[in-house]
Amino acid sequence: MPFDRNKYQVIRASDVRDRDGIGVEISQSGELLCEIFRDDTAKTRTVWLAQKDLPLEELEGFIQIFKEEIDWDFIHDE
Repeated sequence: MPFDRNKYQVIRASDVRDRDGIGVEISQSGELLCEIFRDDTAKTRTVWLAQKDLPLEELEGFIQIFKEEIDWDFIHDE
């Protein structure tokens, strides 16, 4: 079954306290399912999932949302 982005709520969120970067929080029916975060200090991108088992199509859809919402390049301190 194809991924339907309209079934999910997406919030762009930044964090400068424990980590320094930006990401997306993806929810459905008020329940947080996934967070994908770009940490500009550590130069990493991480995925947090609320549940252990997730269909691959759903995870791929979440990653596509991240790529559409958040710039891939890290912010460089100069």
